[in-house]
Amino acid sequence: MFTPSRPSCIGMTPLRRLTVLTVWLALGLCAVPESGAQVQGSQGSEASTGTQVQQGLPSDQGQAGRAPLADDPSDYVLAPGDLLRVLVYQQPDLSMEIRVQDNGQLSFPLIGPLDMKGLTVFAAERRIEWGLKQGQFLRNPQVSITVTQVRGNLVSVLGHVQRPGRFPIEKPGLRLTELLAQAGGITAIGSDGLVLMGVRKGVPFKRKLELAALFDSQDSQADPVVEHGDVVFVDRAPVVYLYGEVQRPGPVRLERQMTVLQALAASGGPTPRGSSRGLKVTRRGPSGEFKTWVPEMSAALEAGDVLHIPESLF
Repeated sequence: MFTPSRPSCIGMTPLRRLTVLTVWLALGLCAVPESGAQVQGSQGSEASTGTQVQQGLPSDQGQAGRAPLADDPSDYVLAPGDLLRVLVYQQPDLSMEIRVQDNGQLSFPLIGPLDMKGLTVFAAERRIEWGLKQGQFLRNPQVSITVTQVRGNLVSVLGHVQRPGRFPIEKPGLRLTELLAQAGGITAIGSDGLVLMGVRKGVPFKRKLELAALFDSQDSQADPVVEHGDVVFVDRAPVVYLYGEVQRPGPVRLERQMTVLQALAASGGPTPRGSSRGLKVTRRGPSGEFKTWVPEMSAALEAGDVLHIPESLF
C-alpha cells in the first residue's frame, strides 16, 4: 500500500504545526492510540460477533473500562415502538429505518441487539458508534439518529381543549402546563379544573388540579411532570341557568365565587318588564330535593343553580 510522506514540522510556528497535525488526522496519516487496538488474531475475529460487541458497549453508569456517554438532559428519551432513521456517514449499507423493539432493544447490523432503555437520541448515537468501533467494522464511525415516529412516549389530552389528541413527550420532565400549551390551551367553555390520571410505580392514580393553582403556587411540585400513558381530561365549565325576564336567558359560565348580581349582569340584566326584586334561586340538594328561596344579591352561586327573574308588577 502506498503511504504518502508526511512533511516535517521543524521550523514551523506553533499555529502552523497545529494546522498540519489537523490535516494529518483528517487524511488518516496518523491515528490516536486506542486501548485494546493492539489485540489482533483470534480476539479480532471474536469481536465481529454481536455478543462480544454488546459486552464492550458503554453503559450509562460510566463503569471503569467503558466509554462514558455524554447525555443531553433536554434530548428525547427513546422508548419501545419508536421508529428511528439511522444514518452512518459514508456507509449507505448501514443507514436504515429501524424500530425499537418491545423489550427496548435495537437490532443493528453487524453489532447485534443494543439495549436502548432510558437512552436519549444523543446517547443512542454514541452507543452505535462505540459498537461499530469496538467491533473494528469502522475506524471512526459517525452516526446520526432521527426519530421519525413516536409511539413509546405519548400523553393523551381529552375534553375541552383546542387540539385534543395524543402528544409525544419530546423531553424528560415535561410539565402539565407545557402539555396544555401543546394542546392549544383550554377552550372558552372548558373548566378551570382538570383531572390527571396515570400510573406511578405500578400503582394507578387520579389527581384533580386547578389551573390557577398551577401558576399561583410557589411550589414546583404543584405543576406535575407527565409520563408515558398519562391522560389529562378537561371537563366542561360549570354553569348556572337564568330564565324569565332577562335579556339573554340560558346558561351562564359559573366563574369562581360568582354572586347572584354577577350572574344577572353576565346575562345582560332584566328586561324593561323584568325586575330583580323577587328574584328566586332553585338549587338541588345532596339527596336530590329542590330548594327555592329569595337570595341576597351578594349570595354565592353553585354549579347547576337556576335563577328566575320575575316580571315587574308596576
